[in-house]
Amino acid sequence: MNINIYYGGRGLIEDPSLYVMDKLTGVLDEVRVHVERYNLYENKSAIAMMVNTLKEADGVILVASVEWLGIGGLLQQFLDACWLYADRNILSKLYMFPVVISTAGGEREAQCMLTRAWELLGGKVCEGICAYVDDQTDFETDPQILNLIEKKGEDIYRIVHQNAPVFKSSARMDHGRFTQAPAAGLTPQESEQLSEYVSNDSYVQKQKKDVELLSQKYRNILDTGKDESKQEFIKEIKDGFVRSSEPIEAVFSIEMTDTGRTLVIEIKDNDLKVYYGEASAPDVEAKTTRDVVNKLVRGKQTFQGAFMSGVLSSKGDFKLLRSFDQFFRFSSLM
Repeated sequence: MNINIYYGGRGLIEDPSLYVMDKLTGVLDEVRVHVERYNLYENKSAIAMMVNTLKEADGVILVASVEWLGIGGLLQQFLDACWLYADRNILSKLYMFPVVISTAGGEREAQCMLTRAWELLGGKVCEGICAYVDDQTDFETDPQILNLIEKKGEDIYRIVHQNAPVFKSSARMDHGRFTQAPAAGLTPQESEQLSEYVSNDSYVQKQKKDVELLSQKYRNILDTGKDESKQEFIKEIKDGFVRSSEPIEAVFSIEMTDTGRTLVIEIKDNDLKVYYGEASAPDVEAKTTRDVVNKLVRGKQTFQGAFMSGVLSSKGDFKLLRSFDQFFRFSSLM
């Protein structure tokens, strides 16, 4: 059995929907369900191609993180792609479980929007999770909340495994009016190319292979650069380390998405290791660009400031994230 999770949030560490997804995944893993998670924010340019992944699923979980209003642009873009390109025969067999977690209200409206959209696409809608969270810590440490989430995970397994029937909906019965998307001003040749681009397996695989080859070529160029570039930022981070009399143990992983390199910082008491590679179990995983890291080590921006401004995304131990600027003090802000 295969369950696909499509997450429409921004991946911020304070997003409680990440906790819900992790717990649902844990329950489904225990009953040997293969769960594939697609973070839409990591693949903004390839959302249309994600429609192709529906072919492999027996059920889907659409996760919306409501920060102010609605389901968010990324999830809406994915649903638009389903309407434009998805195979209606495949959609008609797919169970959808909406998971809507709000920190600002409006969770019911967002849930209704997901439900309405999936019914218009001809799919099967089942009861999911809809919650308002005013305190993330209380939400994630409440055993009753955990019990509700785990029970919902068990329900998802039972419904999909048993191919349970669902009640008819007027919206689902009328979905035939929406089975054909308008031409959107495209010529027949352009429409054919676009259809091939999003639905042809061999074409998609070829594109993935081309991207992998280009990525490898780019990595090789980086690897053959000067020694200084291979050690970039390492000296500055070591020089900025503030030794403490209190015991400290933390691992930071900072991926620079524009260079494809990951900077790992390991702290154990007063011992510091800084290198490029992969950390097995980092406490904080951050994603940003080389330019932002350059500003950090030059004292032009703080780690917390970069996170709050949105130029750096992170997940993991939020307390350690905030302590980064205490562990390292670079030159004065300019």
